[in-house]
Amino acid sequence: MPPRTNGHVRVGGITEDLEDIHLNGTNGRKRMPSKRKLSSPMMPAFMVSAPAKVILFGEHAVVHGKAAIAASISLRSYLLVTALSKSKRTVSLRFPDINLSHTWNLDDLPWGAFSHPSRKKRYYDLVTELDPELIDAIEPHLENVSERAPEDIRRVHRNSASCFLYLLLSLGHQQLPGCLYTLRSTIPIGAGLGSSASIAVCLAAALLKQIHTLSGPHEDQPPDEARLNIERINRWAFVGEMCIHGNPSGVDNTVSTQGKAVVFQRTDYSKPPRVEPLWNFPELPLLLVNTKQAKSTMAEVAKVAALKREHPEITESILAAIDTVSKSAAELIGHEDFDSEELASLEKVGKLMTINHGLLVALGVSHPRLDRIRELVDHEGIGWTKLTGAGGGGCAITLLKPGVSHERLKSLEKILDDEGYEKFEATLGCDGIGVLEPAVIRNGIEDDQGGEEIDQEKFLNADGIEGVEELVGVHGQDGPREAWKFWRVED
Repeated sequence: MPPRTNGHVRVGGITEDLEDIHLNGTNGRKRMPSKRKLSSPMMPAFMVSAPAKVILFGEHAVVHGKAAIAASISLRSYLLVTALSKSKRTVSLRFPDINLSHTWNLDDLPWGAFSHPSRKKRYYDLVTELDPELIDAIEPHLENVSERAPEDIRRVHRNSASCFLYLLLSLGHQQLPGCLYTLRSTIPIGAGLGSSASIAVCLAAALLKQIHTLSGPHEDQPPDEARLNIERINRWAFVGEMCIHGNPSGVDNTVSTQGKAVVFQRTDYSKPPRVEPLWNFPELPLLLVNTKQAKSTMAEVAKVAALKREHPEITESILAAIDTVSKSAAELIGHEDFDSEELASLEKVGKLMTINHGLLVALGVSHPRLDRIRELVDHEGIGWTKLTGAGGGGCAITLLKPGVSHERLKSLEKILDDEGYEKFEATLGCDGIGVLEPAVIRNGIEDDQGGEEIDQEKFLNADGIEGVEELVGVHGQDGPREAWKFWRVED
């Protein structure tokens, strides 16, 4: 358990008062459990969205107890929640981007196991491990998920379904209305960008909203109240990540929930990591390039471990240098003189990215396709590039210089396309979990004139990443869409 201080429990750098955690979160009024309002069977559809993440500084060194900085990026998952009529007692999970579609009968699910007094978890509980008996209870309900799919695909589908059912049964109740949960993602899967964490955050937020345990988000929400909601979502997103990955670090779901960036460090694997939120992390222009080169995080981590055994002093000095780079970057970005629109400030961050990449090359975790991206970006003179994640493939990120012309980006894009890369223009340090309620996009139309209602058919038929972003994206063609609301916390 995390350390306790004066009746508080600290998790991921956020503190929740163990007595006040039962508050509804609005003006400090207590919410009486007996008065909790059940979701209306015909409630308007709503949507939640959570971002991807990149490791900005500190890859591999973080495995060896050093600091790392992880930040959100504006590629996102979007979850549409559509209630069914009272007579329809089913719940469906649809994830067309990976061809997953499955329906369960609500009344057949093992509610009894999850509501047993010895196992029941409340929405404000801290869960640090999965309950084996509850895992066993949902196992029969996973057996026919994508049963005719190849085993590797079926494994991914079952992991997603396991995450969904564990959260549904932990947070929900048998009287919940039948619902459709439809998920679309603009995040490349398996590229080290935290796609599964983004999905877990969306599911946790949606279910917590359905049982009316979240307040806001709204513009005048006090920072402490916003933190409470963020941490509540984060705790349950971590549970979802455990269903998918077994023993996750917690950094992916933390960044995806709160947005912005965090400094993450784990010096003792028997204790919780140190997670320091960087609430004032600026939004920065980013180019993300996917090498489409298959990689294995486990193999790259093992490669560094082998190098450390063979050359302990040299390897430790490289890891220590990466640690210094990470801490220097956190100090630089957090300094009051840092100006995210000024070339001189960005150049300092860019040089640290260049150094970090060179140190990762020295550890042997880069790849010719990653180094090729650096070569192309340097040739165009548009920014500073490093690999992100485990390396050996995966993605590279480029911090763009101010005022880069569209023509130069198009020139780079053509070369990248010709060589089989995938390019995304994104924002680093974007907002975390967002809510669109009701699921209506106004596209500049005044509130009293209505807008475009997002139903399941439109959502499912949105064509690829561009179609999803055009239909429901947090950022429209003319900038941020005001209908999307976020729990924002700034120091």
